[in-house]
Amino acid sequence: MEQWRFVTAGESHGPGLVGILEGVPAGVPLTRNIIDEDLVRRQKGYGRGGRMAIERDQVQIWGGVRHGRTLGSPVALTVSNRDFDNWRESMSPDPGTPDRVVTRPRPGHADLVGGIKYGHRDLRNVLERASARETTMRVALGAVARAFLRELGIEVYGHVVSIGPIRARTGDWSLAEIRRAEKSPVRVVDDAAADQMMRAIDAAKESGDTLGGTFEIVAYGIPVGLGSYVQWYRRLEGQLGRALLSIPAMKAVEVGSGFEQSDQQGSAVHDAIWWDQDSGFSRRSNRAGGLEGGITTGMPLKVRVGMKPLSTLMSPLGSFDIESKEPFLATVERSDVTAVPAAVVIGEAMVMHVLADAVLEKFGGDSLGEIKERAQVWQERVRSY
Repeated sequence: MEQWRFVTAGESHGPGLVGILEGVPAGVPLTRNIIDEDLVRRQKGYGRGGRMAIERDQVQIWGGVRHGRTLGSPVALTVSNRDFDNWRESMSPDPGTPDRVVTRPRPGHADLVGGIKYGHRDLRNVLERASARETTMRVALGAVARAFLRELGIEVYGHVVSIGPIRARTGDWSLAEIRRAEKSPVRVVDDAAADQMMRAIDAAKESGDTLGGTFEIVAYGIPVGLGSYVQWYRRLEGQLGRALLSIPAMKAVEVGSGFEQSDQQGSAVHDAIWWDQDSGFSRRSNRAGGLEGGITTGMPLKVRVGMKPLSTLMSPLGSFDIESKEPFLATVERSDVTAVPAAVVIGEAMVMHVLADAVLEKFGGDSLGEIKERAQVWQERVRSY
């Protein structure tokens, strides 16, 4: 991301999380309530663990917003960790002897490789930052992107496609249908699949295991022409893949019908082009997922993400202590059975960050009004092409 950039800081059991977002144009309507709505959505989902019973994530805005509108300066946010009260001495930044030292790395986590890379003998120094708790701030900052994109008529929402072996019905869901998935405990459009998914989650919990799954993010109202084919790093598929795979536990990304296309003939994969006097060029289908040659086609942008089962098992796998080199069962940290429904909201945030950057690259401008004017002129040009 070149125009729209953010960084986060903070540990899972530290005082809280901090985020700074640059590139937000002036004049975007933004309040704490807008951000808190997405933070609440991230905490929901059947199969979440005890941490969500402790935290009540709410944002504080420290810069970049005045009287409900962005100023054009960096937006600075914080979210406090309520669980810090239980870890105050263990996570203190002041000199002292740390307790709750971790020397038993968990398979599937960054514990061991992070300890080796940074020279830590207490693996808590790794797991505290590698924790998915960090994604709370990505979602908070993503809500700023949502507020910006919404002003341009762009809406981004997702839904669960599968949890474990249970798959939901798929289709070209409308925005209203995907929004209805918010009422589902597993954030799925297909109600019949929801019951089966919850039973699978219950079975995994009883056996001390975890479940992964897949989810889909769809962006509606995308203009033609975001992204570019002229350099590899400007292709939007690559930017989306990088952003989504940066989320902890994500292992695969596909655009449109993705992997399925590799088994089919070209005639069953590509989208026929259509033209009429009123709307100009369009597509008769959307197998490409709204992207051709690294550029948006004007059709809904569709990406799917594969999430591995969470690494922390209540019936842990074998590991070795980094100090004694003796075998142990891996350290058990409080965890979820599945976090696929919550990952949907994080995925939305990362897609919105990429799209906000692409919009700024395409249209430029320092204020919302300026960008909207340029976008309108572009839309008229596209229709008359």
